[in-house]
Amino acid sequence: MRLLIIFLLFSTTSFAQSLTAADSLPVRKPLTLQQFYAPASLIIGGLIANGHSEESIKNELAESRNRHIPRFHTHIDDYMQFSPLVVAYGLDAFGIKSKTDVLNRTAILVKGEAMALTTATILKSATHTLRPDGSTYNSFPSGHTTQAFAAATFLNEEYKDRYPWMPYASYTVASSVGLLRVANNRHYISDVLVGAGIGYLSMKVAYWTHRYKGGKPRANSQPVY
Repeated sequence: MRLLIIFLLFSTTSFAQSLTAADSLPVRKPLTLQQFYAPASLIIGGLIANGHSEESIKNELAESRNRHIPRFHTHIDDYMQFSPLVVAYGLDAFGIKSKTDVLNRTAILVKGEAMALTTATILKSATHTLRPDGSTYNSFPSGHTTQAFAAATFLNEEYKDRYPWMPYASYTVASSVGLLRVANNRHYISDVLVGAGIGYLSMKVAYWTHRYKGGKPRANSQPVY
């Protein structure tokens, strides 16, 4: 489990740094290959870890979890996955304005959530993977982690220009959800990594493809493409 914690913390820091460097300028710009590095790295990493042998990364980590914290269980991840959305709308409600007006912001959120959760649901059904606790055959990918990273990306897009630390905060929360899913023995690390990539990419695609109607992005804070 210590290896897992170190891995996720390192990934979160590197992930946030790459987002800050690549996406911090509030200007419109064409899509580049660099913008796909973060989700591609998460998804490819998850697929690499998703071996079926006893020596595979996912099974080694699951065995380590069962050896060190076999009785660990918490429900906090059920709520943490939605917390970035609460923060995003809560800040705006308290007068800390987000990048995008509420109607366009909500439309983007609905599209991003629909893409993320539909993709995760289809993959769960297609792969029919048994959870590490043996309960059900819908382990891959992690729906909680997909939701957490979609929500974190939404919060980050709306407030990263105002708060440079937002990528670190939002993706630390999302990574914590993934860590807890493994600690709860509900998912393998491969489920978590692929879910994170799907959630992040789905919300980014929602921003990249959105056609603003009615209201506009707030002054001096254009969406990043």
